[in-house]
Amino acid sequence: MEKQKNTGTDKPDRSPLVWGLIFGIIFGFLLQKGGVTKYDVIVGQLLLTDFTVLKVMLSAVVTGMLGIHIMKTLGWVTLHPKPGSAGMSIIGGLIFGVGFAVLGYCPGTIAGAVGNGYLDALIGGVVGILLGAGLFAALYAGLKNNILKKGDFGTITLPELFKVNDWIVVIPAAGLIIFILIWLEKSNL
Repeated sequence: MEKQKNTGTDKPDRSPLVWGLIFGIIFGFLLQKGGVTKYDVIVGQLLLTDFTVLKVMLSAVVTGMLGIHIMKTLGWVTLHPKPGSAGMSIIGGLIFGVGFAVLGYCPGTIAGAVGNGYLDALIGGVVGILLGAGLFAALYAGLKNNILKKGDFGTITLPELFKVNDWIVVIPAAGLIIFILIWLEKSNL
């Protein structure tokens, strides 16, 4: 358990919650401005006719990847990857993929679409998230030691796997993502 900052009172430090709210609002605003809270845009991505979602996601990945590794290099953050496994990836991918394909929203875009006032996101999305989370929680005890542990790969990252400096992986990955973004834009996809 993380130790709370001592602010001279017995109250816990709520600043992480405030920062989470601020960044959540910014994230929702950017999703909305990027157009990815619209059902037609998301379905267009699934049908491979509109690549707006992919462009927004890749932009976020390259920005986040570079930002996190710059902060890590400067000593501002320490990364603590969660352990993973093939079982976790498959189950998580199936849950996410089925919900995404059936409703046309992912959890982030559901929040943005609810903020836009879309009732399908509110009724189908929020109810679906609650039902899905409840079902997973009910089944978790049976899954955690069986399916979720299959193909365990621990907390290893690609730089650790290849025994290289983080930037040896980050720079080529960022370059590849930027190349894909430029290609998508020039191809009018």
